[in-house]
Formats: sequence, C-alpha cells, structure tokens
Amino acid sequence: MNEVEQLIPHRPPFLFVDEIVSRTDTSLVARRTWRAEEDFYQGHYPGAPITPGVLLCEAVFQTGALLLAGKFNTGPGKPNGVPLLAKVENVRFRTPVYPGDTITIEVKINEVAGGFHLMSGAMKCGDKRVLNVEFSVAWKTPEGQPRTA
Repeated sequence: MNEVEQLIPHRPPFLFVDEIVSRTDTSLVARRTWRAEEDFYQGHYPGAPITPGVLLCEAVFQTGALLLAGKFNTGPGKPNGVPLLAKVENVRFRTPVYPGDTITIEVKINEVAGGFHLMSGAMKCGDKRVLNVEFSVAWKTPEGQPRTA
C-alpha cells in the first residue's frame, strides 16, 4: 500500500492521485499520470479521448483530502475520519488533459471556519495551467454508516 492509499479511503478505479511530491502544514503538491487504458476514455470521447473535467476536479479534491489526512490522521489512535466535500466554486478549465499526460496538483488551505477548511487548488500539465478551483472540505467521522472493506 502506498502513502496515498494509507492516508485516504479512495481506491482504484476511483483514485486519481499517484504520489505526493511535497507538503507543508497548509499545502500539498501531488502528481498523477492519466493512463490510456482507463475505462472512461472509451466513452469520453471515442477516437479523440479527453480526461473528463469532473475527474480533474476530483483529483484536486483528493489532493486536498491528502493534505487534511496528514493533519488529522497522525500518530497512535488516529481518528477514523473521512474528507467530505462541502462546496465547490469558481472552477476554471484552461487546457485539456489527454491520456498519457502527467499533471501536477497543488492545494492549499486558505482559511478554517466552523470546522470547514476553505481551500484552493490548481492543476498544471508541464508549464500549462489546466484548472483552478476553490472548495471547502470538512473532516468527519461517519456515524451510522456500515463500513465495507
């Protein structure tokens, strides 16, 4: 199990972060290579595949979850929490991402208010900006939900 899978509950085929590149208390940089064999490329778009924008956003949100997991899931007796996306705004898509592209994802915590972490994220492919997004995440312990392995 790699570091990413140790920190967040996401698993393939719905895990869109390959590795953590660097981190501070308030920011994290991650990387992901989009593989041509991923199923969604068969239908988005046949003959001219492009990575769905919603999955690009999800990669940013998962990077935010990694940042928060590093803050909340440390040491013995780690809390059994999960990141819950609460708000998404100001998404701007700038450049498409194609199968085989490796992207860099940067997230940072801008503010903490009432248990919510107000964050911003950016994605680049090389030196080209792919997207920017602002979002809010809460770290919660699910109650009453059955856990499956």
